[in-house]
Parts: sequence; C-alpha cells; structure tokens
Amino acid sequence: MDTPSEDVAPARLRALPSWLMTQTAAHAHRLVGDGLAAVHARGYHYRLLATLDEYGPASQATLGRRSGIHLSDMVATVNELAERHLVDRAPDPTDRRRNVITLTPDGRRQLRLLDKQLTRIQDDLLAPLAPDERDQLTQLLARVLDHHNGRSDT
Repeated sequence: MDTPSEDVAPARLRALPSWLMTQTAAHAHRLVGDGLAAVHARGYHYRLLATLDEYGPASQATLGRRSGIHLSDMVATVNELAERHLVDRAPDPTDRRRNVITLTPDGRRQLRLLDKQLTRIQDDLLAPLAPDERDQLTQLLARVLDHHNGRSDT
C-alpha cells in the first residue's frame, strides 16, 4: 500500500476551487515578484505605469483608485518612479494643492520592458495549458472576479 506524500495536500483541499486559486495566486505572486525584481521593478511600478499609459496624466488620488494602489503606497511609488525619470510630477494647474503625474518617454520604454517580462512570467505560470485553455482560464477568472466586484452582467 502506498503512503501519501507529506507534501501533497489532502484530496478534499485539492478539490476546492478556493484552495486551488489561493495556492495558484501565491505561486503567481512569487513568480511576478521575482520576475519584476530581476528587471529592477515592483508590481506597483507596473500597475502605475500601465494606468498612466491607458488613462493618461492624473492626480495621485485618481491613479490610486484606478490602479488599486493605496494612497500611502502611491506616494512612495511615484517617488521611486520620479527618481528614475519614468514619471513626471507637477502641480495641477487647476488645483495647486495636488500633483498631476505624467508618463515620460523613459516610462513608456520601461513599461514595454515590463510587459515583455510579464509575458514571460505568464508563460511560465501557465506552461501546462494550451493557448485556448489559457484564454478560457483568463475569461473564467475575470467573470468570477467581475461578479464579486459587482460588475457582473448575469
């Protein structure tokens, strides 16, 4: 009789979608963190640069809402990116009490580098899946997330 391996979770756990998503998310988080660190970046850097690229210049508060970065982390992230000349920070001409953050040409180049790095990371994470399975998984996860964020059409 085979004895179960000590490093394999019980079958009842492995049958729970919530457990599978949590374990996969933890692994994905490690892969992304390590992969971005390899190119001297962090997840917040990517989120902020991608938000600026898609929506254009905005206040730190607006960027925080759009990217899901808490305001206390937003200030540090903007400071880090501004020091590297990846974003510009300037007073808002309509309200001098706040700053407007703008993506620089260097920031766009860095975003393209991070996009390539994240594509490699996604390929590693989803290696056991065929391309159509990757698309299906992405669509299913988006539908579950949208439902729980109140954006469900059903």
